[in-house]
Amino acid sequence: MTDTRAALPSRRAILSGGAALAMLSLAKKAGAAGYPERPIKIIVPFAPGGPTDIMARILGTHLGEALGGTIVVENRPGGGGNIGIGVAAHAEPDGYTLLITSSAYVVNPGLYAKIPYDPYTDFTAIAELGTSPNVILVNPGLGISSVADLVARAKANPNELNYASPGLGTTPHLSGELFKIVNHVEITHVPFSGAGPAIQAILSGTTQVAFAALPPAHPHVEQGALKALAVTGAHRWFDLPDVPTMIELGYTDFVSDTFQGFLAPARTPPSVVEILSAKSIEILRTPKIAEQLRNNGFEVLANGPDGMRKRIEDEVPKWRDVITKAGIKPV
Repeated sequence: MTDTRAALPSRRAILSGGAALAMLSLAKKAGAAGYPERPIKIIVPFAPGGPTDIMARILGTHLGEALGGTIVVENRPGGGGNIGIGVAAHAEPDGYTLLITSSAYVVNPGLYAKIPYDPYTDFTAIAELGTSPNVILVNPGLGISSVADLVARAKANPNELNYASPGLGTTPHLSGELFKIVNHVEITHVPFSGAGPAIQAILSGTTQVAFAALPPAHPHVEQGALKALAVTGAHRWFDLPDVPTMIELGYTDFVSDTFQGFLAPARTPPSVVEILSAKSIEILRTPKIAEQLRNNGFEVLANGPDGMRKRIEDEVPKWRDVITKAGIKPV
């Protein structure tokens, strides 16, 4: 008979193991004790004025109040979001450097041959914040009042028109390329370092057309400075009832949105992540704040870490497939 006694842990080992687990639990709780003790930095990997920046500043203001601390939003644009995301990925995982990012986070792995982060392992999910449809915009002086007009003009004058986007590989850019493919038209893409500069380009007449996320475009559409031809969401936007969806115009499955996600560097103490997640969701579900975000073009999601992780798992392969089918070569 085999003597199994040597394989069994001693009572002392069990007790010491239990003590270790207890100490680990206390350490995790201690990780959040007094948090935050200094200002928290939220990195936005795009220029000021875009949807990610808008979401970060609205949430950051209220989150700082809820935590009894100070939150500073730091814009780190460049590389289609890669620069800022990379900085956040390699920051100290202590809860004092966080990231609010957009769909670029899941698009870039298929768009670039090399990126400074692993979308699956370099971050811990905090919350899935919200999403926004993209919108097709023209300068009112262009004399185009519908998608059909835009297509007709582009077909009659190949490459005469150009369109602004917030950057290479952003969902507005991919929406623009999809628009060109399905309509068999040539419109020159002009990428910018974020939604804010892209909107300024069409306002100034540098470009005649823009594909953009709704939040930074919304006030200009309401004021009449820009004309929205269509939104790329599944349904019309609540306070732009005259702007049709691409689906309504006969473009089957033409749905493209831009999400906003909240992440922390991997190995950030779980207790800190739990606090940030719970407070963020509570803030987003507050009716007054949800209304403010809605008025800025966001559909509030307010999902916890599981929702954010699932979106990453689903959308990294989804957008890689779209990029391949569009013939966009990794750069």
